[in-house]
Amino acid sequence: MKKVLVICGTGVATSTVVMEKIHDILEKEGFSGEVELHQGKINDAIHNQEDYEFIISTTIVPNDVNVDVVDAVPLLTGIEAEEVYDKVLRKIGD
Repeated sequence: MKKVLVICGTGVATSTVVMEKIHDILEKEGFSGEVELHQGKINDAIHNQEDYEFIISTTIVPNDVNVDVVDAVPLLTGIEAEEVYDKVLRKIGD
């Protein structure tokens, strides 16, 4: 099971929206049983990065985070959202 961290600046607002969207696409594509989604804030990415396969973020992530980061802002704007979904699904399928 792959662990994925979904973050925003405070771990409350935009990460909740993105969590719901990612959860929905994982169910739709048949991956829900293969992924454990966790919600958090930027500090979780900095201090617990080794616990996750990759991070999905709506905020800027510092360069010292060594885990792959998927920019999830398009999921909030709707512009190029499909590209984000494709990236997430590819990473889960790897």
